[in-house]
Amino acid sequence: MESFEPPAPSRINYLNSEYGLKSWLLTRDHKRIALLYLGSISFFFVIGGIYAMLIRLELLTPQGDLLQSTTYNKVFTQHGIVMVFFFLIPSIPATLGNFLVPLMIGAKDLAFPRLNLLSWYIYMLGGLITIYALLVGGVDTGWTFYAPYSTTFSNSYVVAAGIGIFVSGFSSILTGLNFIITVHVMRAPGMTWFRLPLFIWSMYATSLVMVLGTPVIAITILLLAFERLAHVGIFDPAIGGDPVLFQHLFWFYSHPAVYIMVLPSMGVVSELVANFARKNIFGYSFVAFSSLAIAVFGFLVWGHHLFVTSQSVYAGMIFSFLSFAVAIPSAIKVFNWTATLYKGSISLETPMLYAFGFIGLFTIGGMTGLFLASLGVNVHVTDTYFIVAHFHYIMVGGAMFGYLGGLHYWWPKISGRIYPDGWGRLSALLIFVGFNLTFFPQFLAGYLGMPRRYHAYPPEFQIFNVLSTAGASILAVGYLIPATYLIWSMRYGPRAEANPWNLPGLEWRTASPPPTENFETTPIVAWDAYEFAPSEETEIIGKLTNVPST
Repeated sequence: MESFEPPAPSRINYLNSEYGLKSWLLTRDHKRIALLYLGSISFFFVIGGIYAMLIRLELLTPQGDLLQSTTYNKVFTQHGIVMVFFFLIPSIPATLGNFLVPLMIGAKDLAFPRLNLLSWYIYMLGGLITIYALLVGGVDTGWTFYAPYSTTFSNSYVVAAGIGIFVSGFSSILTGLNFIITVHVMRAPGMTWFRLPLFIWSMYATSLVMVLGTPVIAITILLLAFERLAHVGIFDPAIGGDPVLFQHLFWFYSHPAVYIMVLPSMGVVSELVANFARKNIFGYSFVAFSSLAIAVFGFLVWGHHLFVTSQSVYAGMIFSFLSFAVAIPSAIKVFNWTATLYKGSISLETPMLYAFGFIGLFTIGGMTGLFLASLGVNVHVTDTYFIVAHFHYIMVGGAMFGYLGGLHYWWPKISGRIYPDGWGRLSALLIFVGFNLTFFPQFLAGYLGMPRRYHAYPPEFQIFNVLSTAGASILAVGYLIPATYLIWSMRYGPRAEANPWNLPGLEWRTASPPPTENFETTPIVAWDAYEFAPSEETEIIGKLTNVPST
C-alpha cells in the first residue's frame, strides 16, 4: 500500500464549524445532512421495533389474548410500512451514502447540495404524514396495500398513509439522481471508474433503481387513491378493474426495492472483506459489474410474487427462470468475498463480525429465495411464515447487518471518536444469535403450514413462536447496546486518528471528523481502490505465487 502522511486532527471540522439549530436545519454539507438522516431513520426504526415487539408478544400464545384481530392487522401493517419505506430503503443510501460518496471519490460535496437538503425535508414530510395516519386510526391492509381491499373495503387511513409513502418517494428519486451525477462528474483527478471503491459501485447501481423504479410505486399509489376516492374501476373487479394489475404495478417497484435495501449492504461488505482481510478484492470487475447486473435483473423478476394469481403458467415459467438467474450475480459476490478471505490476514474487529454475519444470513436468504423461485414449492409455502422468514433473512440479515457493519466501520470518521470494541463484538454476537433464533423457526412453521398475518394459530405451532419471541428479546437487547455505546462515544470515546484502520481509501486521507470542505486540496488518485499487494502478485485459489514486496 502506498504510504502517505495522514493529516493532523483539526480543531475545526464539520461538526463544530457552526453552532445552533438553524445551522443544522439549513446546512448544505452532505455530512451534516447524513447525520440528520441518521437521527430520522433511527426514530422510525424505534417505532417499527415497537410494532414488532407487539407482534411477537401477541404470537407468544395461540389465542389472540393481547390484540384483537383488527388491531393486529394494523400493527403488522404499520410495522411493514415504517420499516420498509422509512428505515430499510433510506438506511444506507441516505446516511452512509450521503456521508461517504463525496469523500470516497475526492469531491467537496454532492453535485446538488440544496437538492440534498430538500430530499431530507421531503423524507420528513412523508414520514410525518404517515405517522399522522398511524396515530389517528392506522392502516390494516398489509404493507403491500393489495386491492381491492385497500381501494374499496378498508375503513382505515389508507389514503393518508399512501400520500406519506408517495411524498417520501421523491426523496429517494432526488438522492439517487444526486449520487449518479456526482459519481459521473465530480470524481477526483485519476479516480477512474475501475479505481472506484466497490461501495461507490453499489451506490451507483442502487441509485439507478431508485430513479427508475420509484416513479412506478408513486403512480400505483395515485391510482389506488383515485379509485378509492372517485370509485373508478382500475383494480376493483366489481366496477371493471383488475386486482392482479395492482400486484404487477406494486411488485414491479417493490422487488427492485429489495435491491435498494441490499445492494448498499453488499457494497459495505465488499469494503469490509477487502480491508479487514488486508487483500486486494478478488475479481474486482466481476464484483463491480455484478452490482449493475443485480440492478438490471431486479426489474425482470417481479412476477414470482404472482405465482398463485391468474398469471399464465408460461409467464410463471419465465419469471421462475429469471428468478433463478438473478441469483447468479449475488452468488458471484459471495464467492468472490470468500476467495478474498482465503489466506487473508483477517482481523476480527466489530465491522468484520457484521460482514461475516451478512454473508451467512444473506446466503440462507438467497438459497431460500431459490425455493420460492420454484413454482411447485412456491405454491406450497405462499402466504406462510416461510415467506416471512425468507424476507427477514434478506432484509434484516442482509440490509441491517450491512448497515450496522458500515456504521461501526466509518464511525471514527463520522464522529471522530472510537467506540468500545468489546461491547461492539458482544452486540454483533447477540444480534446474530437473536436474529437466527427469531426467524429460523419460522421457516419450519411456514413449511408445516402456519399462515402469516393471523393473530391466532393452532397450538401445535406455539413452540416455534415461543422460540421466535425469545429470539426477538435477544435481538432487541443486541440493538440497544450499540445505540447506547455509539451515543456515549460521541462525547466520551477516545479521539480517532485520521486513518485508524490504516487503509488506502480517500475517505481515510482527511481528518477525523472531516473539515466542511472534505479536503484542503483536491486529491490526485494514483492508486487502486484496494492496494494491499504489489501489482506483480498473482493469486489463484489453491495456488499462491508471491513476489516479495519492497
